[in-house]
Amino acid sequence: MTNIIENDFRNFDLNLLLTFRALFEERSVTRAAQRLFLGQPAVSGALKRLREAFGDELFVRTSRGVAPTPRAIELARQIEPFLQSLHQTLTQPPVFDPAVARRVFRVGLSDSLEVLMTPEIMDRLSTAAPDVKIIARPTDSTCAAAMLDKGDIELAVGVFPECVQWQRRKPIFQWRFVSVFNPRLVKMRRARLSMEEFLRYRHVLTSFSAGLQGFIDEQLALQGLTRNVVFSSASFATSPFIVRRTPAIATVPDFIGRIWCETLGLRLSALPFEVPGYEVSLMWSAARDQDPGLAWLADVFVQAFQRQAG
Repeated sequence: MTNIIENDFRNFDLNLLLTFRALFEERSVTRAAQRLFLGQPAVSGALKRLREAFGDELFVRTSRGVAPTPRAIELARQIEPFLQSLHQTLTQPPVFDPAVARRVFRVGLSDSLEVLMTPEIMDRLSTAAPDVKIIARPTDSTCAAAMLDKGDIELAVGVFPECVQWQRRKPIFQWRFVSVFNPRLVKMRRARLSMEEFLRYRHVLTSFSAGLQGFIDEQLALQGLTRNVVFSSASFATSPFIVRRTPAIATVPDFIGRIWCETLGLRLSALPFEVPGYEVSLMWSAARDQDPGLAWLADVFVQAFQRQAG
């Protein structure tokens, strides 16, 4: 269908519709030319092209100017609403009413952020935007920008240290690494794990590369220390159930750690050494700056985290 439409319009100048409208309302080539600030020959030439495009005389000469044919009268009924709609689209800012909108948004985010934010978001959409749908696609800092450029996603949520000129970024919250474990199986003497306790137990790791070493291991190596990583996965889904049943520690972002503690009876501890914090941002293409639907969805994500934090 798209190719058919493109082929039909390729040789048709939409400005001819303005000439048609002026001729239909003025019933005179001369007055139509004055109205359009064109010369009479230019309007006559446009009328010739209109006749060729529609296969009809459209306007015939009379003693008082020109008169529309039945075909022209029928076309006028369809062209006028089209021009009015196009004018409204060009002159009025777009609007988005979530209550009646029927739209599918594609959002890129990690599984941990999906667990944190989408239950709250989908709960809100169920009443505020019942016909709005979301497709979540796995995304991280290495691929989010490219996925936005290709149109695979419209909004990315994650840690994005850099943002190119043609994309936009909006920070929404910060997080730090914490350790999570089953307090019945992992014992600690104080309210916070000591380095000795942290290194004594086995560890499960979430690594996008599914390797046995990650950022925490790099930080330990700076101190000449190592930990015993016995399980690694690119997903956060399995780790809480492992540490719930075995004497092991998972070191994860604090927001997902809090959810595990609330739902599975685990315990959270700050790390026994300093690590930097991270900033979670929304990121989208600058070409979508004027998309009211996407602006609304971005605000929904911001509010979702605020409610979670509150």
